[in-house]
Parts: sequence; C-alpha cells; structure tokens
Amino acid sequence: MRHKNENLKYKPAPLGYILALLTAVSVPIHAQTGMTDTNKLEQENADLRRRLDSVEDLLKKEGITPSASGATTTPLKALSDITISGFVTASYFYDVASSKDNHPTGYLWNTAMNQFTLNKAKLTLAGPALDKDKWSATYNLSLLYGQDQPIDDPSGGGYSAIREAYIVVNVPVGTGLEVKVGEMTSLLNYESGDGGAVNDNFSQGYQWFYTGNPPADTVQLSYDFNDMFGAKLRVQNGLYNGEVGTGQKTLMAGVYVKPDKKTSLSFIGFEGKQDNLGPPSYSLDGASFIGSRQLMETYNLTFALEGDYFHFSGFDPQDAGFATGAPHGDFWSVGGWLTADLDPKWRLALRGELVDDPRGFGTIYNSPNPAAVEYGALGFPSSIYTSGEGQELTEITLTLDYKATPNVKIQPEIRWNHSTVSAAFNGKSDQVIMGMGVSYIF
Repeated sequence: MRHKNENLKYKPAPLGYILALLTAVSVPIHAQTGMTDTNKLEQENADLRRRLDSVEDLLKKEGITPSASGATTTPLKALSDITISGFVTASYFYDVASSKDNHPTGYLWNTAMNQFTLNKAKLTLAGPALDKDKWSATYNLSLLYGQDQPIDDPSGGGYSAIREAYIVVNVPVGTGLEVKVGEMTSLLNYESGDGGAVNDNFSQGYQWFYTGNPPADTVQLSYDFNDMFGAKLRVQNGLYNGEVGTGQKTLMAGVYVKPDKKTSLSFIGFEGKQDNLGPPSYSLDGASFIGSRQLMETYNLTFALEGDYFHFSGFDPQDAGFATGAPHGDFWSVGGWLTADLDPKWRLALRGELVDDPRGFGTIYNSPNPAAVEYGALGFPSSIYTSGEGQELTEITLTLDYKATPNVKIQPEIRWNHSTVSAAFNGKSDQVIMGMGVSYIF
C-alpha cells in the first residue's frame, strides 16, 4: 500500500495560528468600512500585508504550508515514498499416515501437525523505484516472524527475523547497472521462501531446502542488456553462512533469458568453500536451471521446471563427528509444477519432485543448518550417510487455491512423501499429509 502525498503533506494548523490569521484579516476590513481617509486606508493595507507575511512565515516553519520552492520537508517526503506490503499465514495440517507423528521428518514450513499454527507474519517496507537514467538509490526491508521463520532463515546471526534488508544503487551505465548490498534471498529455486502466500502450493518443496540456500549477506550486480537478456553476479558469505561468517566466500552467477512474454529461463552456477559450521570445511559447486512457460492462454495453463546439480569434495566425515562417510560425491534434484486457473477465483496446482542423494550427504549434512536438527535436516537418520546407503526423496502435492477476496487466499492441500529408506519417516517410508492454509495478503 502506497501512502498518497496529499494525505501526508499538511498538518492540522494549531489554533493560535488560525486565530492570528483571522485577526490579521479582520482588523483591516473593519478599517475599510469605518474610515474614509485614503492615507489611513493605505496604512491599514500595509499593516495587513505585514501581518499576512508574518503568519505565512510561521506556517512554513511548522511545515503546515509548502515553502516558496514547493519542496516537501524531508520526513514527510520519506513517508510518502514508502510502499508497505506483507501477509499473515496460518494453517492446520494432519499426518494421515500416523496421527502420533506430530513433526513429520523432512516436511517443510508447517512442521507441527495436528495443531493450529501461525506460519508467518511478514512486513515489507520498500523505497521508491529506481530512475535508470541517472544515479539513484532505494531500499527494501522485510521482517518475518512465526513458526516457519527458523526454517526460512536458519542461519541465525542475531537478527534472523530480518528476511531481507538491502540497499540498491543504480549506476547510469547503458541500461542501468544495479548494485545491491545487504541481506538477500537466494538466487536458486523456483519456489519463493514466502510459502503459500506467494507459491501455488502451500507446503514447501524438498528442492527449496536440500538443493537451495537461505538468505545471506551479499553484494550483487545486475544488468539487463535488453528486454530479452540479463545477468547477475553475486559474492556472499558462503552458501549457508547467512548473515554471519568471516570465512570463505561463495561466487554465484546467473544468465536470464525471456525469449517471449510467455517464457522465462534462468541458468545459474555457483562455487565456493563452505565452513558454516566450522571444521570441517568442504568445497561445493553446482548449477541450476529454472524455467517456466505458459502453455495455453485459456485457463492460464503454465508449466515450470527446476533442475539442480551439486558436487561436494574435500569433506572429512570424522572431523564432522561421523564414524564413516563419503568425502566427495554428487546429488541432484528435479521438480515440475503444473497450474491452471479454473476461473478468476480458483486455481489448481500440481507439484512433483525427486531429490537423488546417493551418498546421503545432501539430505543429512549439506543443509542450511544441520546442527540445529542434529545431523539430518528435520530428523532423517544419520545412517543414510554413514552407511553409504543414501536415499531418493519423492513427493507429489495437489493444492487448490481459492481467492475468497482479492486479499484472502485459502489453500486446501494433500501431499504424499516417499523415501527409498524404509525408516526415513519415523519408522516408515511413506507420508500422507493433508490440511489447509490461509493467507491474508496486503
């Protein structure tokens, strides 16, 4: 919501100034009706001018009227340029496969089953749009609270409730070079970390967690060569360090292509040494492809695809507390989304994913903060890595999005999860979870 300037430009005039203005005007009027002498009339008119000038000066000092130049005072101008947005999301979900499993392993966002949950409350303050033709600057600040916040930004650092906080400076070179500095969300992944308020599916996919990364402090350069091609270059504090970390840096680069208004393609690569948990450090590099295409204008039928590849090397399992484990290897993921608008208020969303982790490293140790969940993000058995068994994670999710009003989004959902490890999900290999999430978006 953008505050309009006319609502902020003037303050109510204090009573004293109103009375002063009325007095200044009333005296000369009385003089004009009771005196016929021309000299006295001219004198009274001069007095009127002086009094009006005096009152106007007082009003300007108080910020009640604009100055002669028309400039708005700095505090009022700053307020008028702020755009405020955000959302509140709540849900209730149930583990159909086991009503006793109140915290299903690997299930992201709404991890507490069988209870009403405040998932997220997000507030975003954003500055004015950049002027690409000259030096200009703006900012973005997003605050996030709720049960999902530790998963959304598990890197901590003392200010993890700040999801994003960055400054953007436009350098007037060519079409405009954007320089961002601060904390920003990941370049990886098709799905947004804002969950059901933004995504077509309410629950978060496996790819966002196991082949993605959380917000991080970074410097980023962005440049659009034309309407079709763009590029981004980012240096950040490791892939998982978040707001903290004085060690190795990770380099990320992306090329973005929009061949037409119906198609969007992203090609992203990354490389760096990771030491987010201290010793042992290890090298991690990989690539990601994200693409979407509107297949039919009728029903807005759209398909999206994400593919991720990760390679780790130089890992010392003993130094990490494991008796055994692979020092290097690969893991990868692929996911697809199919959405269709049944009518202006109803949308159907289908998601399918596969995470292939043959060494077990990707789903046990290489997560945004495995220490917080005792080796094995959200509780997978560490034997998946130490035995070399590895695992494949598969999930299929069907969500119905209903826009009851332009601001309210209701999402009933059913999801099936499967692992090739029989004990992956609290002693079983399958999960069936269903429930509903509700978001108010402003």
